[in-house]
Amino acid sequence: MELKLIDKSGKTVKKGVEVSDLTFGREFNEALVHQVVVAYMANARTATRQQKGRDTVAHTTHKPYAQKGTGNARAGMSSSPIWRGGGRAFPNSPNENFSHKVNRKAYRAGMQTILSELVRQERITVVEEFKIDTPKTKQFVEKIKGMGFDDGVLILTDGFDENLYLSSRNLINVMVVEAQYADPVSLVRFPKVLATAGAVKKLEEMLA
Repeated sequence: MELKLIDKSGKTVKKGVEVSDLTFGREFNEALVHQVVVAYMANARTATRQQKGRDTVAHTTHKPYAQKGTGNARAGMSSSPIWRGGGRAFPNSPNENFSHKVNRKAYRAGMQTILSELVRQERITVVEEFKIDTPKTKQFVEKIKGMGFDDGVLILTDGFDENLYLSSRNLINVMVVEAQYADPVSLVRFPKVLATAGAVKKLEEMLA
């Protein structure tokens, strides 16, 4: 199959880029995409919250009142979870583990599914190369707007380019990533994806 290829000015080139059906022609699997995206976001979480249990809350251990004769329910300590100001029954801990396990084969299949859906929705475009001469944000913005990307774009490159990185890091709706670090959340989030021809080859090699 072929992917849409554009030149530096954003015009479509007649001959597209040949890609494998395995990576860019897979059937859509919503459950698999959901699993991969949720797992990626969960694995990025860090446990920073902590709550006090009944053993750590600052309360006296004396019995609040007599066991019998007051008409109240029996109570041993005011640090009980059912008391106001008491400790939590199952407190959150800073060593919580939020990670989700996804098999390598399933992750590759999920990435292939996302890329294939981007092709079907015509949200991915290929360019031979994408470079700028100097690290200037204004020049970078003019270039992507001239190519027809106004709403936001994820740019996949085949290698690290310092000029592109410095020019795009202050832009909210633009992200430049090397193909080997492409993640499912970014691929789904951005309305358009612009990949260099070298980045497409790397994706095929990684997900084959």
